[in-house]
Amino acid sequence: MNKSRALEIASSPEMAYVTYNEIPIYIQTVDEKNDTAMIYTLDQPELEQEVPLINLIEH
Repeated sequence: MNKSRALEIASSPEMAYVTYNEIPIYIQTVDEKNDTAMIYTLDQPELEQEVPLINLIEH
């Protein structure tokens, strides 16, 4: 996923269908300097992780 689209999704009040390793996730924040995002899976919101934007897929 490109950085600008990830930023749009993170700031949008509407939920976008995005996956990480084929698992639906929510993008909390985007680190523009490192091209990463803080995400969590929809079924485990307490488990945040930082992942490369390149690994996020919008459906």
